[in-house]
Amino acid sequence: MHVGMALVFQNPDDLRDDREVYDAELALGLKAESLGFQSLWTVDHHFSGYSMSPDPLQILTWFAGQTQDLLLGTAVIVLPWHDPLHIAEQVTLLDNMSGGRLLLGIGRGLARVEYEGFRVDRSTSRERFIEYAEALLTGLEEGGLHYEGEFLNQPHRDLRPAPQRSFVGRTWAAAVSPESAPIMARLGAGLLVIPQKPWDVVAADIAAYEKTWAIEHPDKPPPPPLSGGFVFVDESADRAAQLAHQYIGGYYHSILEHYELATRSNFDVKGYEFYSNVADHVENRGLDGAADDFVSLMPWGTPDQVIEKVAAIEANIGIAGFFPFFSYGGMPYEEVSRNVDLFVDAVMPELKSWDVAPMFNPVE
Repeated sequence: MHVGMALVFQNPDDLRDDREVYDAELALGLKAESLGFQSLWTVDHHFSGYSMSPDPLQILTWFAGQTQDLLLGTAVIVLPWHDPLHIAEQVTLLDNMSGGRLLLGIGRGLARVEYEGFRVDRSTSRERFIEYAEALLTGLEEGGLHYEGEFLNQPHRDLRPAPQRSFVGRTWAAAVSPESAPIMARLGAGLLVIPQKPWDVVAADIAAYEKTWAIEHPDKPPPPPLSGGFVFVDESADRAAQLAHQYIGGYYHSILEHYELATRSNFDVKGYEFYSNVADHVENRGLDGAADDFVSLMPWGTPDQVIEKVAAIEANIGIAGFFPFFSYGGMPYEEVSRNVDLFVDAVMPELKSWDVAPMFNPVE
């Protein structure tokens, strides 16, 4: 199995100076290759300490210049917030400079604060995503963008430097609402899973994805999904449970705030009807109960427990790669370092030994 590392650049409640967060997260990412991680991923978030990662491609370019073989993943670029032509240029440039090491993840986004900040009507997000994704993915294969749609009217422009490698097979998309998985199949993207729903529900989404894929692309199998996850590993099961609930639970509380998940009226918006069910769940379970449910989805515990939980994810949805987050929820950085080191020593060798479906490697 492919094993990566993900960075979220979180500063919950502004407990630290932003520069301190960046110094620590960049230092953590720079260790990834030497520790044996095969890829490094980061996210696309704006305007708050929930995640200070406003340009994942720029961040990954910084890492590309200081690594040799480490693959570089976006988890994900939220397309409706950005000009597709500019994203295509950034993607092509980084992929060229890194020797084909970019793994492209795309998504639709959710948070009202981010949509309003970018002056984009949230009710148009799904249609914008489809148009922007079609333009981007076609343009990367053809070497130039052109598109005529409801939201995007792009005259043809060449991408220079020209793309040197195909992104077919190394593009993934996040799909949370059940309507999204078939859309990603039609686009020809793999699924990138950030755990938010019970794993049997995720498995049902993947089954719907595979059904649509078989219709749209009958000549080739779908790429296997990838999964992220918030990991906390400790030799003590009791300490792991206590601190997993503290830090992973704390991260979930920041999710509630950033996405306004407890506010049902926030999802009376076309394309986001599914999330009203999430708001109902939070209301029924309470904030702490919903946080406990989120924590239960994640691989935490002793090394053996973490291995067992990742194995359950693989058994449920057949992942080819796993990229954990290690730093979140205001966790002290000495705890982050211990968390990473124990994972590397006692968990990662076992995960890498698993014979799973291969993840497309753009270098080969």
